[in-house]
Amino acid sequence: MAQSAAGEGGGEGDVWDVVVVGAGPAGATAAYAAAVAGRRVLLLEKSELPRYKTCGGGIIGPSRDSLPPGFELPLQDRVHAVTFSLQGRFARTRRSRRMLFGLINRPEFDAQLVEHAQKAGAELRTGVTVTRVEQHGPAVPDRRTVAVVLADGETVLARAVIGADGSASRIGAHVGVKLGQVDLGLEAEIPVPPSVAEDWKGRVLIDWGPMPGSYGWVFPKGDTLTVGVISARGEGAATKRYLEDFVARLGLSGFEPTISSGHLTRCRTDDSPLSRGRVLVCGDAAGLLEPWTREGISYALRSGRLAGEWAVRVAEAGDAVDARRQALNYAFAIKAGLGVEMAVGRRMLALFERRPGLLHATITGLRPAWNAFADITRGSATLGGMVRSNGMARRALEVLDRRMDTASGVGPVGRGVGQRERSAAESSLSLSLSLSLSEESAGDADSREGSALPKTTEPATASESPQGAESSTGTEASDAPEAS
Repeated sequence: MAQSAAGEGGGEGDVWDVVVVGAGPAGATAAYAAAVAGRRVLLLEKSELPRYKTCGGGIIGPSRDSLPPGFELPLQDRVHAVTFSLQGRFARTRRSRRMLFGLINRPEFDAQLVEHAQKAGAELRTGVTVTRVEQHGPAVPDRRTVAVVLADGETVLARAVIGADGSASRIGAHVGVKLGQVDLGLEAEIPVPPSVAEDWKGRVLIDWGPMPGSYGWVFPKGDTLTVGVISARGEGAATKRYLEDFVARLGLSGFEPTISSGHLTRCRTDDSPLSRGRVLVCGDAAGLLEPWTREGISYALRSGRLAGEWAVRVAEAGDAVDARRQALNYAFAIKAGLGVEMAVGRRMLALFERRPGLLHATITGLRPAWNAFADITRGSATLGGMVRSNGMARRALEVLDRRMDTASGVGPVGRGVGQRERSAAESSLSLSLSLSLSEESAGDADSREGSALPKTTEPATASESPQGAESSTGTEASDAPEAS
């Protein structure tokens, strides 16, 4: 284990430059960023590493681009195809010659991130539970110091603290993080025989689910399939039924999961604080998560890096005013990047909750929409960037915003938008988002084919069939080959 200067010679009264609470992707990246800057960094983790986390394990372009130099991803599979279905129906598979994204197991991925932080000079302590932080009182020797109080009564002192202790964060509670969206994810790790694993190799499934805003996924990782679903909290029984039906529909109910787990994901409100005094929060602890897909790894890595960099400046601050200034700069950096992405994600979630069939038809029936999806997963474009560059999409979202409480991001409030106007805006949004990228993504044409998923034998009624989507019993011709 790499030891920092404080770890080698520090006594009970030693003050660390930066203490990071939580050794997940956000915390490990924050510790790395602060340690690379030459600061004395202590990384605290309540569990022994490696440990399991409920997570699909998809590594998209923004995640890959945020990794430390020299980091080699422990990929279990490389995804070149995505099958989309709508509650098990209208299944279509889109393929790409270039990798869309990679799949990892969180225990190995997290442990490797921690190793990079240690090599940069951070010290790791595991089996340590943080109960609270104090910025005033007898445990704090001066205004430049934060006290981190552990469960065994020990107090660790720091010039700056980063909370990266997950979605039920104690540090987030200290900062006053406010949450506007909470979802329940259920997941199973299912070992499968080689013949089944081969059918899924290089391909993932995304199934738009039966509850508003819900969806399911299958991520192949060698001889194991990660199968999960997510929906709004409060639909626990329905979410469990969705997972059971989903697994049965896929023909996987005969295989015993090695792990079955659940997890709450929490998204911050627009006005939620990101700091308090010399304490910053990042990743899940800050409620930083993509609201529509609930993807969190890229948000953890990006916010963790920023938190580590700005915590160094907070640690150097000579007084409360300067510390506050540096913390506000961190908040600005988060809001200017991830905050913009989250705002668009909330709008897309509102659309998806009302019109999942429309979005399914768009992404499976319009090549520019698929190209946009591919660009986002590879990291060459962002959803926020697409909306900013397309006036039609912006106007459509403005109409939808009249139905959203954008201060809290918690959903429809019914402010004066009629059904006809709303439906027109939703249709305009889906089409404009896909067509806006037609020129810049024209060279990324991928092939499309019918899914190998079980096919429904029921004829779709006019109300069931999403516009532009054919019955899943058909086979589609290939599109033009992808440009190299």
